[in-house]
Amino acid sequence: MSEVSAMIVEATPAGSTAPQHHRTAAPPPHQEFHAPMTSRRRRRTRISLTSVLVVLALAVGGYALDATGVLGPDADAAAGPTSVATATVGTESDAPEPSRASSPTDSTDPTDPTVSTSTDTDAADARALLATLPVKGKAAGTGYDRTGEFGSAWIDVDHNGCDTRNDVLARDLSGIVRQGPCKVVTGTLVSPYTGATIDFVRGNTTSTLVQIDHVVALENAWRTGAQQLSQSEREALANDPSNLFAVDGRSNSQKRSGDAATWLPANKAFRCTYIEHQVSVKAEYRLWVAPAERDAMERVLGAC
Repeated sequence: MSEVSAMIVEATPAGSTAPQHHRTAAPPPHQEFHAPMTSRRRRRTRISLTSVLVVLALAVGGYALDATGVLGPDADAAAGPTSVATATVGTESDAPEPSRASSPTDSTDPTDPTVSTSTDTDAADARALLATLPVKGKAAGTGYDRTGEFGSAWIDVDHNGCDTRNDVLARDLSGIVRQGPCKVVTGTLVSPYTGATIDFVRGNTTSTLVQIDHVVALENAWRTGAQQLSQSEREALANDPSNLFAVDGRSNSQKRSGDAATWLPANKAFRCTYIEHQVSVKAEYRLWVAPAERDAMERVLGAC
C-alpha cells in the first residue's frame, strides 16, 4: 500500500463501508455560489418572458373586442361605484311630436336647450330689428286685467280644434300621450329656461309643474303699447306660438311680468334665442321697449 492510500484508509472512520476511492474533491467555493445564481437568472428570465407574452395577449384581445364593438366606450366608466352619470343626447326618435301649432320664427328646438341654435345672423337680425323699436317709458298698469284685455286662456285662435295650451305642450314635449285628438295627458319636457327634465302628468296638483310662458309677458305688453291694439290683436298676441314656450313652473313664477332688464333664463345657452323672440314679438305687434329693457337686450345680443 502506498503512502497516499494509507493516509486515506487512516482518515476513513472506523466501520465505514463507503468505497473511499470514489470520493472526489469538493468543488471550489466560487462554483457553489455561481451555479445557483445561474439557475435563478434563468427562472427570472422565463418569468419575464411569460409576463410579456401575457400582457401582449391581453392587449391584442382588448383591441379585438373594442374593434368589434363588444366593449362600449363607457364600459369602464359604468363598471365601478365611482362612475358618474352622464346626460343623454336625444336622437330624432326623441324629438317632440309635430304639432298643429305654428313653429317659432327661428329654428330653435326648445326641447334641446343645452346648446343654443341661435346663429350670428339671427343675433345680427335681432340687433337690427331692436334698433327700429321705439324707446320710451312704460305706461301705467293700473286696471290691467288679463282676461279682459287678452281674452280667456287658452282659446283656439288658429281654429285647428285644439286650444293653445295643448298645441304648445304637443310641440314642446316629447313622448306625449293624448286623450282624444288634442288633450295632452303625459309627456317629458326639457325646460329651455333651466335645462331641467320634467315628467308632465296632467292633474290638479301636477299640471302646474309645466307652464306656458309668454316670452313677452302680457302685462309688459300692455304697458309697452298693447293698449293701442284691438281686442283681436291682443288675443292673437296672447296665443302666438312665437311668444310661447312650455317651461318649468318655477321659472315662470319667478319671471312674472319681468322684462329683459329684470329677468333672464338661468340657462345662459338659451338667452340669445329668448331675446331674439322678445324683439321679434315686440316688432310684430308694434310694441316699444323701455330704456333699461333695450340696454339689457343689447347686452345679451352683443354676446351672441
